[in-house]
Amino acid sequence: MVHVEQASGSRTAGSSPLPPAGKLLTFTAKLPTAEAILPYLRLIDLHRVYSNYGPLVMLLQRRLADLFCTPDRVVAAASGVAALIAGILASAGRAGAGKPYAICPAHTFIGTATAVQQCGYEPYLADVSPDTWMMDPVALLGHPMLHRVGLVVPVAAFGRAVDVAAWSLFQERTGIPVVIDAAAAIEALADERMREQGEVAIALSFHATKPFGCGEGGCVVMPDRERAALAAQTLNFGFLGSRNSTIAGTNGKMSEYHAAVALAELDGWDAKRVAFALAVQRYRSEFDRHYLPPGDLIAAPDVASNYLLYRCADPTRLGELRTALAAQGIESRQWYGVGLHGHHHLRSCPRDSLEVTGSLSGRLLGLPMACDISADAVRRVVQVVADRCHVPHRDGAFA
Repeated sequence: MVHVEQASGSRTAGSSPLPPAGKLLTFTAKLPTAEAILPYLRLIDLHRVYSNYGPLVMLLQRRLADLFCTPDRVVAAASGVAALIAGILASAGRAGAGKPYAICPAHTFIGTATAVQQCGYEPYLADVSPDTWMMDPVALLGHPMLHRVGLVVPVAAFGRAVDVAAWSLFQERTGIPVVIDAAAAIEALADERMREQGEVAIALSFHATKPFGCGEGGCVVMPDRERAALAAQTLNFGFLGSRNSTIAGTNGKMSEYHAAVALAELDGWDAKRVAFALAVQRYRSEFDRHYLPPGDLIAAPDVASNYLLYRCADPTRLGELRTALAAQGIESRQWYGVGLHGHHHLRSCPRDSLEVTGSLSGRLLGLPMACDISADAVRRVVQVVADRCHVPHRDGAFA
């Protein structure tokens, strides 16, 4: 039987779509209700336009542009990977024989490499900084492979804010196009902790497990209107104003139905963010009650709200904690696995030494998170963490 691990919780092919009663998933998505989406569905019925940059997609793009303060430079896409592909094709084009490599961090989700490969590049796996968990643009300036590199894809690890200006300077100094895989970093972009500036494209995912979700979707924020139009063209088979495909493209347009969900999500996003913040506060309070080191809990705003990470002492402790959590019906996850190099499909990719990636992947464990996670669920999770860490209670006795 094939085991399928979905982003909203582990599933086994052929099993019930719902988790067993009492089981806590690593992430439980909560998207707009049918009632919240219904007004937008009625607009679809009225317009009878269902795809191909319909009125709801255009409205979503305008509202997102207002949120990011980037007028006319947001292009909606069918998925986060599609958005990243659009950013790559509009910024760098397909890979050429002379520069076939795209440098991307090993410490990321497989979707980064998927987009790179779909554009014809071979991923070259680089290590990340132990402080930011992301590639360092200054250190990369001296990389010996730059003369063979046609693209660099920095990743906003766990939705952390990327230094966009630094990567824009890297692009200017090297002449190598940079496209940022910002996947879960919509909060950092909207809050201006990740200032959208310079000449690099930024791709976001609206998957159900992200802080802002529509089931499946995404967008790319381009540096100017001309390149935004080019990104939209790449998502529409290379068509622009005619049935003649003039550039490399794909079918990556967002449907009106997904736009309807995204618009309803945007209507309630402020309240959802407040709920996520309450969930983080519940975890922090329980950590304090058990005398757990606060620095070992990594949550928003340091990372995106959909992530709740626990920093283990070493891989052995991580394995022990996962086993203890599972015994209590609590799912946990190493979100990036052991790194891109751990995937069979990418085993032959050229790479640098990946010590930091190895250390991070062996220590960072995703714990259950949801915008409406209950106080009782949080207590269950933290109690197991405290028990495994042998943390003393306030009376001095060990748990």
